[in-house]
Amino acid sequence: MSTNEHPTVLVVDFGSSYAQTLARRVRDAEVYSEVVPRNITTAELLGRKPAALIFAGDLSVLEPTAEEPGLFDLSALAAEFPVVLVGADDEVVTTITSGERREVPVEEFDRAALERVLFEDAEIEATWTAEAIAAQLIAEVREQVGQDRVILGLSGGVDSSVVAALINEAVGDQLTCVFVDHGLLRQGEREQVEEEFAAALGINLVTIDAEERFLEKLRGVAEPERKRKIIGEEFIRVFEDAQRDLEAAAHGSEHEYRFLAQGTIYPDVIESGVGEGVNNIKSHHNVGGLPDDVQFELVEPLRTLFKDEVRDLGRVLGVPESIVSRQPFPGPGLGVRVVGTLDKERLDTLRAADYIVREELTESGMDEHIWQCPVVLLADVRSVGVFDGERTYGHPIVLRPIMSTDGMTADWVRIPFDILSEISDRITAEVPGVNRVVLDITPKPPATIEWE
Repeated sequence: MSTNEHPTVLVVDFGSSYAQTLARRVRDAEVYSEVVPRNITTAELLGRKPAALIFAGDLSVLEPTAEEPGLFDLSALAAEFPVVLVGADDEVVTTITSGERREVPVEEFDRAALERVLFEDAEIEATWTAEAIAAQLIAEVREQVGQDRVILGLSGGVDSSVVAALINEAVGDQLTCVFVDHGLLRQGEREQVEEEFAAALGINLVTIDAEERFLEKLRGVAEPERKRKIIGEEFIRVFEDAQRDLEAAAHGSEHEYRFLAQGTIYPDVIESGVGEGVNNIKSHHNVGGLPDDVQFELVEPLRTLFKDEVRDLGRVLGVPESIVSRQPFPGPGLGVRVVGTLDKERLDTLRAADYIVREELTESGMDEHIWQCPVVLLADVRSVGVFDGERTYGHPIVLRPIMSTDGMTADWVRIPFDILSEISDRITAEVPGVNRVVLDITPKPPATIEWE
C-alpha cells in the first residue's frame, strides 16, 4: 500500500518486543505507523519525512561517548519532528521536541500521553481509518491488476478471506479463488466458506476435494515437521494443478491469469525479518517463500496492516462476522493438532471434540476473552477410564485456551470451572474413543501455541 497520503510515525526497532506494540498503539489512534530496522540512517529518516519518530529497545547506541558520536543525530531529527525514546526495560520515555527534552515514566505513557505527542506536539491529523484504508486499497488493486485475472488460494481464514473480498470489490469476476479441502479442516468449515462467504459476496470459487490425496501422502507419518512439510508441499501441488486448469480454460482469452493474491499481513513481514537489521522471529510461508520460477506477479494488499486492522477492513467490506472474528487456525489445519499419525478416524474424532469446544465457548460468551483455543488429540496416548460401568481405554483431548495480541507471546485463559466441566462432560459422552479431557496452562514462552 502506498502511504504517502497519510502522515506517518516511524518506529525504529532496536530489538524490543515493544516496537510492534508501539506501532499498534499509534495505529489505534488512527495514525499510520511503520516499524523500520535499526540500521536506517539519520539521512534516511529525514528523507522519509515522518510526522514523528519513536526509538524502541536498547538505546545505549544513541548516546554519544568519548569514542563514538552516537548512532543517530538526535538534535537534527528533533529539529524536524517530535522524537520519543522508549528503553528496552520500558522504564522511561523520553520525548524531544524542538531540542527540548522531557522524560515521562513509562507507566504514565498511556494512550493519552501518546496522543499528546501525535496530535499536539506533531499536530498529526488522524486519517488511518478502515473506511479510508478500504477506499485506497481498492483503488490500488484496480490500478495494479488492470484488465487481467487474479488467482487466490482461499483458506477460509481471516486474511485470505478479506483479501478475496477486497479484490472482488476492486475487479469483480477477474478474481478466482481456489479452496482446497485437504481433509484437515474443522467441522463445517467447507460449508462456511462456500455458503456464508463466497456465495454471500458473489465470489468466483473453485473447490477441490483432495482429502484422499493428502491422507495417502501422510499415511504413517508422525514426526511434526515432516507432517508440516508434506502438507505444505502437497497443497502447492494441488494448487498448481488447479492453476493449470484455470489457465488452460483461459488460454487464448484476451486476459489471462497474471496475478497471484496472498493474505500477507504486517506481522508476517516483521517476524520474518525482511530487510537488514530486523530480527527474524519465525519464517512465514508467504514472505519470501515462493519458488524463484513463479510466473505470477504478487498482489498483497494487506501487507501493511495488523490483524485487528484486517478484521476492521473485512467488516467494512461486508465479510460475514463469522469469518471476520474467526480464531486463528494453522495452515496445516488439524494435521498438527493430532499428536501422532493421521487417518480419517482420528481426524473425525478431533473434529467432533473441537466442534463441541467451539460451540460451548461461543454460547458461554467466552469467545471475546479468547484469542484462540487449540484442541489437541493425543492419538498415540491412551488412558484407562470407565463408562456405563465398563472399562474403557481411550484417548485424551487437550484444551489450550490462550489470549494474545500478536501470537509472539501468550497466556492461558482462566475459563470458569463450570464451563470446563460442561465441555468435559459433553466430549466424553458424545465423542467415541475419548475418555479424558485435560487443560494446558502453559504460557508462551516457554511453550508454543501449537503442540506440533
